[in-house]
Amino acid sequence: MEFCPSLFHSQRRKTRVVRVGDVAIGGDNPVRIQSMITCDTMDTAASIQQTIDLANVGCEIVRITAPTVKDAANLEHIVAGLRARGCGVPIVADIHFKPEAAMEAAKWVEKIRVNPGNYADSKKFAVKEYTDADYAAELERIRERFSPLVKFCKEHGRAMRIGTNHGSLSDRIMNRYGDTPLGMVESALEFARIARDLGYHEFVFSMKSSNPKVMIQAYRMLVARLAAEGGDWNYPIHLGVTEAGDGEDGRIKSAIGIGSLLNDGIGDTIRVSLTEDSVHEIPVARALAKSVRYSTAEVDAPKPFDPFSYRRRETTPLVINGVNVGGEAVTAVAIRKEKFDAIAHKLDAMGDFKPDFVYESAGVIEVDPRDTGALASLNASEPQLVSIPDGIDLLPVAAFRLLAARLAERHSILLKDTFLPSVNPERPFLETLLESSAAIGSLLCDGVGDAILIQGEHAPGQSLRLAFNILQAAGARIFKTDYVACPSCGRTLFNLQETTARIKAATLHLKGVKIAIMGCIVNGPGEMADADFGYVGGAPNKINLYVGKKPVKFNIPQDEAVERLKELIKEHGKWVEPPV
Repeated sequence: MEFCPSLFHSQRRKTRVVRVGDVAIGGDNPVRIQSMITCDTMDTAASIQQTIDLANVGCEIVRITAPTVKDAANLEHIVAGLRARGCGVPIVADIHFKPEAAMEAAKWVEKIRVNPGNYADSKKFAVKEYTDADYAAELERIRERFSPLVKFCKEHGRAMRIGTNHGSLSDRIMNRYGDTPLGMVESALEFARIARDLGYHEFVFSMKSSNPKVMIQAYRMLVARLAAEGGDWNYPIHLGVTEAGDGEDGRIKSAIGIGSLLNDGIGDTIRVSLTEDSVHEIPVARALAKSVRYSTAEVDAPKPFDPFSYRRRETTPLVINGVNVGGEAVTAVAIRKEKFDAIAHKLDAMGDFKPDFVYESAGVIEVDPRDTGALASLNASEPQLVSIPDGIDLLPVAAFRLLAARLAERHSILLKDTFLPSVNPERPFLETLLESSAAIGSLLCDGVGDAILIQGEHAPGQSLRLAFNILQAAGARIFKTDYVACPSCGRTLFNLQETTARIKAATLHLKGVKIAIMGCIVNGPGEMADADFGYVGGAPNKINLYVGKKPVKFNIPQDEAVERLKELIKEHGKWVEPPV
C-alpha cells in the first residue's frame, strides 16, 4: 500500500470536491479552517455569538454539538439567527450516539459529522468472538440505522464527515481489529460503503487521535486504502489531533500530527483542538495551512521505515560527551556552542531543559544524503553520530528520510529542524514552533532520530524548551506529566479551562504520568485511549475518575474531585511530592 507517490518528493493529494454550503473542500481549493463552539447548544444567543466570533477571525466552517433531538431541533433557531445577522458560515452538527438527533439536525445544517464508533452503537468494552455471520448481522443493523440519514443528506444536498476517533471504536471493531489504526480505517470504510451503495458521495473522512503517532499512521493507512479501492474513492480528508491540550503543548502536538500530513500532501480541511477559547484555534490552524512545504527531492531510495507502524531505528549505543545516544537511550538534545555560551551561567536553574551536549564538540559527521560515495565510506566505518550539513537545498523531512534510507542502521542520526539557522530574533515564535514541530515530530513519529537540534528559534532558552516539548509530544522523551484534554463543546459538564489549570497545578511535577481531562462521557473512557488516569464529567458538577478505561470512582462533587484524583494516583503508586 502507498499513501503518497514518494517519501522524498511530495505533492498535494488530488481529491474530488465536496461542498459544505458555499464552502468547497478538496480539489484545488485551499485547506479549509474549521472549529467548534463551546457553549450549550440550547443557548441560542451564545451559540450565534460564538459562531460569529469564529467567522470574524477566519473560521470557514463551524461545528456545533447536537447530543439530543432537542439540541438538534434548536439548530433551526441558531442557523436562522446567523443568517438574519448576515453570517453565512456553514454549520456542522456533531452527532455521536443518536441517529434520531442526526435526522433532525440534517434538516437545518449544511453538514453532519458522525462517529462510526458511536453512531447506533453502544460500547460496553465487551470481549466477544464475532463469527463472520455475527459480524455480517452487525453490519446489516448499522446499515438499517445509517441509511435513512444518508438518503436524507443525498436528497437535500447535505455533506457528511465520517469521523473515526481512536479509542471510541465499536465493540465489533475492537474485537476484530483492536484499538488500532487499522480498526479506525475499517470502521470508517464500513460506513463509507453504505453511503456509496446508496449513490451518496458528499462526504469527507477523518481519523483523529490524541496520540500523533496513531493519528499519522491511521490517516496514511486510510489514504492508502482509498487509493487501493480505486480512483473514485478520492474523498477529501479532514485532519485533527483530538484532545491536544492547551498552550505550547497543544500547539506542538497539533503541528506534529497535522503539519506532517499536510507536508506529505494529505489534508483538505483542518481543525486544531485546543483547550482554550475556540477563537484561539484559528490563528494556529491558518498558520499551519500556510506553512505547508512540499519536498522536491528527485531521488530513488528504499523506504526507511514502515509508514503504518512505529519502530525506532535499531542503532548501536554511543556515548557522546558522557551522554548515552542511540540504542535504547532517550532522544538527546543538542545545542550550538554559541547558544550554550549564552546560557552557561544559568544551567543550574534550567531544570529539565538543560542540553545534553554541544554540537561542535560531539564529533558529529555531516553528510549530504545524496552523496553516495561519502555514504559508502561512512557505512564501512564504526558507528557514528551523523547529521546533514546546513545550507543544503533539501527540506529537512525529505533529507533525513533519505539519510535514514541510505545510512547503515547502526549509525545514529541527529535531526535538525532547519538547514538555515535563524538569524532573526523578531520572527514570530508560533511560526518557528509549527515548522520545527512538524519537521522534527514527523521524523520522530517514524522512528528516525536519536538526537535533535533546534536551529529555527533564535533565543537559546526558548529553543531548548521547544526541543524538549517536541520530544514529549512525540512520545520520544517523557520529562513531565502528559495531559490529554478535550477542547470543550456544548456537551461539556464543567469548565474545562479552569479545571485543566487546577489539575495541572496539582500534578505537573509527576514525570511520566498521563492524565486525561474529559468534559463528558463522549470524550470519556474510549477517547482517552492510553491515559493512566481520567477525570471525566459524569453529570452536571459531578466527576467520575478512571484508571485507564475503567471507571473506579463515581459522582464526586467537582470541588472535591482534584483532591480525589491525587488520592487515586497515590493509591496506584505514581504519586511523588512536588519539589520544594
